[in-house]
Amino acid sequence: MASGKVEIIKERCKSCGYCVKFCPKHVLATGKEVNSKGYEYVYPANPDDCIGCAICGRICPDGAIDVYKET
Repeated sequence: MASGKVEIIKERCKSCGYCVKFCPKHVLATGKEVNSKGYEYVYPANPDDCIGCAICGRICPDGAIDVYKET
């Protein structure tokens, strides 16, 4: 069964929350740590639940998310 891997480019994230809202498996969450711009960036809170659909990467307005399929 294929699964996914999500990588967040924390310096690009501005914590808009679109990826958190639209992830069908609730993989992502907003963290408490901040990037150099002062935004609390998103992180994969439940990485084992990722199915690799890449909805988060497509919806991110800042290109802060890369998704990889793993088999």
